[in-house]
Amino acid sequence: MFAVLKSGGKQYKVQAGDVLRVEKLNAAAGEKVQFNEILMVGSTLGAPLVEGACVQAEVIDQIKADKVVTYVKRRRKHSSQRTRGHRQQLTLLRVTDVLEKGAGKSNVKAAVGARTKDDVVAAKPAKAKKPAKKDAAAEKPAADATEA
Repeated sequence: MFAVLKSGGKQYKVQAGDVLRVEKLNAAAGEKVQFNEILMVGSTLGAPLVEGACVQAEVIDQIKADKVVTYVKRRRKHSSQRTRGHRQQLTLLRVTDVLEKGAGKSNVKAAVGARTKDDVVAAKPAKAKKPAKKDAAAEKPAADATEA
C-alpha cells in the first residue's frame, strides 16, 4: 500500500521500505518518527488530510545535499562578480509502516522540522517597555489651573 505525505512544503509518494530524503527534521539517527499529514492512502483521498492515517519512518542519518553554486555578474562599467554556494540540510529516512488508522494510538514521535535561528529569534516574545515617567514640570501647569 502506498501513501502521499506532506513534509517541508513538498509531497512524497511512499510505501514501506522506501528510502526518502526530506527537509531537515528535529530527530537523531536511529529514532522513529511519524508523519501525520497524509494526503492519500491507497485509494482513500483526504479532504485535505486523511483522518487517523500516518506513515512511520526510521531516521537513518542527517545529511547535506549537493552544493548549489550561483554566480552573479553585473555587466558594463561595474565589473562586479559574486559566487555563492549553498548546501541544504536533509534527513535520510526509511519508511517502516503505512497505517490507514490508529495514528493517535501509536507512541511514536511526530516528525517536526528543525528550527532555524530566524525562527528562534521570531519566537521570542518582545520585551515589554516600561511606561515613561511623567515629567514633574508637565504636571505643575495642570495643578495651577485647578487653583485658579
